[in-house]
Amino acid sequence: MSEPDYAIQTAGLTRSFGALVAVDHLTLDLPARRISGFLGPNGSGKSTTIRMLCGLVRPSAGSASVLGMDVRRHANEIRQRIGYMTQRFSLYEDLTVRENLDFLGEIRSLSRRRLRERIEELLETYALRPMADQRAGTLSGGQKQRLALAGAVLHRPDLLILDEPTSAVDPQSRREFWESLFDLCDQGTTVLVSTHFMDEAERCHELAILDRGMLAAFGAPERLMAGIDAATLVVWSDQQRRAAAILAASAEVKSVAQIGSALRVLVRRDLEAPCELLREVLSRAGLSARVEAVRPSLEDVFVAATGSLRSAARPREMP
Repeated sequence: MSEPDYAIQTAGLTRSFGALVAVDHLTLDLPARRISGFLGPNGSGKSTTIRMLCGLVRPSAGSASVLGMDVRRHANEIRQRIGYMTQRFSLYEDLTVRENLDFLGEIRSLSRRRLRERIEELLETYALRPMADQRAGTLSGGQKQRLALAGAVLHRPDLLILDEPTSAVDPQSRREFWESLFDLCDQGTTVLVSTHFMDEAERCHELAILDRGMLAAFGAPERLMAGIDAATLVVWSDQQRRAAAILAASAEVKSVAQIGSALRVLVRRDLEAPCELLREVLSRAGLSARVEAVRPSLEDVFVAATGSLRSAARPREMP
């Protein structure tokens, strides 16, 4: 049987905890053999969605399929074909690197010969051989991360799910970690990763921005930036904090944030001359300013998408 074109498909996927709706009618199609990302603030529903996809939490409503299998009817089969890496290091700190991998292989029922070969391969791939006999609890953050990834792919899963895996490591370790993800993708593994980092989100082939359990935007990062429902401007003024307060009070302004010595401002996309408008707003308050239009960033997309979602209280799909 051929692999499905989509590794993950959801339709109206919902999960409630009493009166709290953690995931609210989420509909997504995530392609196979690519890296898809979940981006959103705390409480946006990322982890709950991932747990439903892993078969750890049952949906309250809607449907989801993973690798062509329904999450309600085939949860055990799905768990055999996925790898799951949590935000917090969850392996045994009193065991060595090799012992941790050996234990995980026993759980996965790998043959002794296959397991020995696979452990040696992973020790080499993830630069763990020098600390193979070192207790996991003594490893650095980056080393623990590599060990956790090795454990998650030990059984060669078709789908690798990572829940904010780089929150406790340095930028260099994060860069190396992402290179490992692209290597896995090239080998045919589908990857789903949730993150708080904009630079990581921009690395994904497809990105879903979640907010309050709903889908705020979905698409390739470049397409999301091109289709942002706002114009992005940069403002320089001698009185940045005062200028920020004045602009934030303007009805045409969606958001204002100070970035170093400049203000990054999102305004309504339908404005004909946004630069002139902001200069005029500040001039009326007695402030002179230089205003330029700039290319939107993914952070701008995030702010525009979640801001419009909060005001409209419904999902918004970017063009």
